[in-house]
Amino acid sequence: MLPITTLIAGLLTLYYVRLALAVIRLRKSQQVSLGAGGNSDLEVAIRVHGNFAEYVPLGLILLGLLEFHSAQPVVVAVLGCTLVLGRFYHAQGLRLSNIKNRVRGMGFTFGTLATLAVLNIVFAIKNLSGFN
Repeated sequence: MLPITTLIAGLLTLYYVRLALAVIRLRKSQQVSLGAGGNSDLEVAIRVHGNFAEYVPLGLILLGLLEFHSAQPVVVAVLGCTLVLGRFYHAQGLRLSNIKNRVRGMGFTFGTLATLAVLNIVFAIKNLSGFN
């Protein structure tokens, strides 16, 4: 079982649904079925939703692998929380044209992904070399 990753995945999925519903609402109100129809608010909502979808799956895969390899639960939890914060800050920053939060969000996201990648590489090397 991966309880921490499961919790983080649930939280991120609920936020993903919220972002998707924002796109749907704007599409309906602007009567745009495909693309942004020249509407800048809809274009932003589409990119917020799309950017979230681009980064979250890789983060969850790496987080789950780290938890699977019996990393310290506090490390997994902190990295999961920074991924959530990063995606939230970025989405809000992009949606509200707040460059500070957008940059903060990408910093949290990239920092989390890089840390997860390095930790997973270390676990893989340890397991391949027989050092446990």
